[in-house]
Amino acid sequence: MDSFTIIGLAAGFCTTLAFLPQALKTWRSKSAKDLSLGMYLIFCTGVALWLTYGILISDLPIIITNVVTLILALSILYFKLTFKD
Repeated sequence: MDSFTIIGLAAGFCTTLAFLPQALKTWRSKSAKDLSLGMYLIFCTGVALWLTYGILISDLPIIITNVVTLILALSILYFKLTFKD
């Protein structure tokens, strides 16, 4: 694995991991009232586009990190849409 790939994976790991505390907090509290629906809709769309881009250019760091980020962001979006505050 070359240094560019390692840097890409490390960057993706950090930015992806940043969503874990929010997903856990929202799931545990069963409340998403303070989260912006618009922000998460736009963000999930952007991450899905990054994932598509990563697949098209066969870039492993982009693919892996955006799959995990999309799962976490979609879980938060799901909580926002299903938890009634």
